[in-house]
Amino acid sequence: MESSEAKVRLDKWLWAARFFKTRAQATEAINGGHVHLNGARVKPSRAVQVGDRLEIRRAREEFEVTVTGLAERRGSASEAARLYEESEASRHQRQERAEQQRLLATLEAAPPRRPDKKGRRQIIRFTGKGG
Repeated sequence: MESSEAKVRLDKWLWAARFFKTRAQATEAINGGHVHLNGARVKPSRAVQVGDRLEIRRAREEFEVTVTGLAERRGSASEAARLYEESEASRHQRQERAEQQRLLATLEAAPPRRPDKKGRRQIIRFTGKGG
């Protein structure tokens, strides 16, 4: 981590904080409008400072975080977690959404499979095809 006066590119910070696997993915997300810095749409080269507020959308997840540290390099997950602090509302909303997705998955029917031998025989009998 670096001192609080230092500045780091937004795409580099998102990669170092492990929101995206590569800087290219971070850049693509920023250019696509999925990342807002202090409520405004920005470019990947924009400098991030300690205290900045980020809104990050990634697939079905949405994060509202405050930058608490800066890093130019990608470190371990525990080091990355120290670079930001997620708001309580954001954490609660993500957990609710994950719970809803889990419940929806249980309601959906199992994916269709090919019929087994017994099922094939029933199909043949029903359709009247076969010798």
